[in-house]
Amino acid sequence: MTAWSLYEQRRTDPDEAVKLIHDGDTVVAPLGAAEPAELLAALSRRRQDLRGVTVTQLLPTGRYEYLNPGSTQQIRHNSLFLGGPTREGAQAGWIDWTPNHFSEIPQLIRTGLLRCDVVVARCSPMDEHGFFSIGLSPAYTMAAIEVAREVILEVDAHAPFAHGDCHVHVSQVTSLIETDAPLVQLAPPTIGEVERAIARYVAELVPDGATLQIGIGAIPDAVVAQLADKNDLGIHTEMFGDGILSLVEAGVVTNKRKNEHRGKMLATFALGSDRLYAFMHRNPVLEMHPVDVTNTPHIAGRNDNLHSINSTLAVDLIGQCGSESLGSAPYSGTGGQSDFVRAANISKGGKSFIVLPSTAKSGTVSRIVPTLLAGTQVTTSKNDVGYVVTEFGVAQLRGLSARERARALIEIAHPDFRDELTEGARRVGLLRWWG
Repeated sequence: MTAWSLYEQRRTDPDEAVKLIHDGDTVVAPLGAAEPAELLAALSRRRQDLRGVTVTQLLPTGRYEYLNPGSTQQIRHNSLFLGGPTREGAQAGWIDWTPNHFSEIPQLIRTGLLRCDVVVARCSPMDEHGFFSIGLSPAYTMAAIEVAREVILEVDAHAPFAHGDCHVHVSQVTSLIETDAPLVQLAPPTIGEVERAIARYVAELVPDGATLQIGIGAIPDAVVAQLADKNDLGIHTEMFGDGILSLVEAGVVTNKRKNEHRGKMLATFALGSDRLYAFMHRNPVLEMHPVDVTNTPHIAGRNDNLHSINSTLAVDLIGQCGSESLGSAPYSGTGGQSDFVRAANISKGGKSFIVLPSTAKSGTVSRIVPTLLAGTQVTTSKNDVGYVVTEFGVAQLRGLSARERARALIEIAHPDFRDELTEGARRVGLLRWWG
């Protein structure tokens, strides 16, 4: 049977496709632009016919009808990284969240520690050899396809056919639907003077030839804008976004000094503009790989001069970074932050940057604190943290004593809070009267 015969045999509509989902099933969906909007909308329409279904997903983008407290007996969401559609529900308790390192999710799926009965994903149109590309997010999707009972694809005419380990043959597919829906766009963040000041400090410490991992947010994007005068940068990251694309277009990224996949950019998901998605289409300079290739520290760390740039919500005076909760209230997730901090520590010449504005709530609250709020989830540990950067400077913490760390962090805190932080450091025993 030809690939096109198999394609026609498996082609159906969204409401028929989701009938493959049974009571008690766990459905795994990819993140970001690979989220299959029509299939998840159809699953929402069918929710009253189901019981005990779980949808497991990292960073959802759509607000589907099943995401409400009245539907949890039918379909309950399990988040691997919270976003806008799921944060409130997780804080209220009707959405579950599962702690994880992003790099380890594929192994959790393969071993059954994270269950997967059905996988749903958005993909490119099929090529002449019968393959689809799940290049928008192969992250854990490829592992889910390996173990799932049912594989349901949403074939989108707008989805790029990317290179890398992100291809699925039609013979592996149970059912598919077709759509011409636009891909999710990520609006550029608002970058102010605080973000630009932080970015200038980071950019000064990034040498020519560095390999970059760049996280999501205004400060990482501001850093990218400061790197246009660098030479021969490489990309080994989790997210491929418009900031990185701007460096490529400026001729700054050549990837020729990378140790791993020299000459290629590597990422595990893409989220940005239509221009970004068009760049991905059959572009051999970019490869999209599962997250256990991009994020596993001992693989990413084989690149010399790996520089990781990630944001946090708060840092305490010993260097613990609380990046995913507000006190005990869940806010986001670990994502790849701790993966790449550890990878940069392994890398010869590597540096990890944790970046944050010095204050929050219009300058009324310091983000550098004597101790993290009770219940705060520590994302980057005191043993792993490297450089902490605010608009007031840089604190390099590795190798420093607890007393030296406290002093270094107070120096980059907002001046309005330095006396208070000094007293707080004395109170918790990091600085004594002679400190």
